[in-house]
Amino acid sequence: METLNQAVSLGDGVVLQTRRIRHQRSRGPTVVFLHESLGNIALWKRFPARVAEMTGADVLVYERRGYGTSSDEPLPRPYHYQEDEGQVWLPRLLDALDIEDVVLVGHSDGGSIALIAAAALGKRARGLITMAAHTWADHLTVSGIQNMIRRYTEDGLREKFQRHHGERTDALFRAWHTIWLDEGFQKSMDFSRWLEAIDCPALIIQGEDDEYGVPEQVTDIVKGIGPSARPVFLENTGHSPHLEQPEQVLALIYDLLLIVNSREIERFD
Repeated sequence: METLNQAVSLGDGVVLQTRRIRHQRSRGPTVVFLHESLGNIALWKRFPARVAEMTGADVLVYERRGYGTSSDEPLPRPYHYQEDEGQVWLPRLLDALDIEDVVLVGHSDGGSIALIAAAALGKRARGLITMAAHTWADHLTVSGIQNMIRRYTEDGLREKFQRHHGERTDALFRAWHTIWLDEGFQKSMDFSRWLEAIDCPALIIQGEDDEYGVPEQVTDIVKGIGPSARPVFLENTGHSPHLEQPEQVLALIYDLLLIVNSREIERFD
């Protein structure tokens, strides 16, 4: 198993930082990880590597525009920034790396982007796993962000994020909370139209104690995708299931990849 860190140019001045974990003989599609609103490659910790070790699949982790060491993003963010990431920049990245079939694993904002990407990629998306994804802005999201703003300076979060985002930390944090607390964005956010175009096995995961999302986020997504989607609510789990319950999430990913690789994609039992 080989790990390669690489900056990939996508044109238009966009360069994304990537980490690829590859096997001499990989099994099935590449598993692509899409990070949260304030995440980067490092904040996934060893979880992607554990997926690669357990499943034998190749793995791609990357940092979106404006995050980590990727190139800057235009600010302020437009209301459709998640759709741009899912239908424009992720497909460009896959094309640049000559990656065809993928299983998408997205957390929080990355989960929402993964939903859009799964629809935009069509048959290239062989499987989908979201954790704490949103298709609309709910009251828990708004209150959770407002609480995070208070904690940013009071609880040392700023210093934590600076270790990962450096000088762009304040701009990134401001870009995140500004767009989500914009009433126009809250009213316009609706990804339901993308869901019916998703045609692959999907696990829609959320912690029962997630402070950033109501349970209806999961049930709405599953209903929108149809019978190939399965809801998963994890007990004693908050907003980051892969860090709080890694063994359970690893087992779920493993089982989904078995379904993908055996082409049993019609529905879950």
